[in-house]
Amino acid sequence: MAFTYYVYILTNRNNTVLYTGVTNDLDRRVEEHRSPANHGFTARYRVHKLVYYEEYDDIEEAILREKQIKGGSRQKKIDLINEMNPKWEELFPEE
Repeated sequence: MAFTYYVYILTNRNNTVLYTGVTNDLDRRVEEHRSPANHGFTARYRVHKLVYYEEYDDIEEAILREKQIKGGSRQKKIDLINEMNPKWEELFPEE
C-alpha cells in the first residue's frame, strides 16, 4: 500500500507563529491540531491555520525535508509560504 506523506506549516490568525510538521494524513493532523483535546504548542499559541504543504511518496524524504525547514530561518519559511500561498489563505477550511 502506497502512502502520501506531507510536510506542512501552520500559523495563527495573525500569521505571527509558525509550526512545521510531517504526517501521512494531512486532514486528520490538521483536525488534531484544532481539537480542544490538544494541549501542546499549537493549542497554546492557537496555531490552526494551514498555509503551506508539500507531498512526498517516501517518509524518509519527508522527514528530512521537515528537518530542513525547521532548521531554516523564519524568513525562509515565510518565503516558502509566499511562493505557494502569497495571501496566506487557509488551505484547509473548517467545515
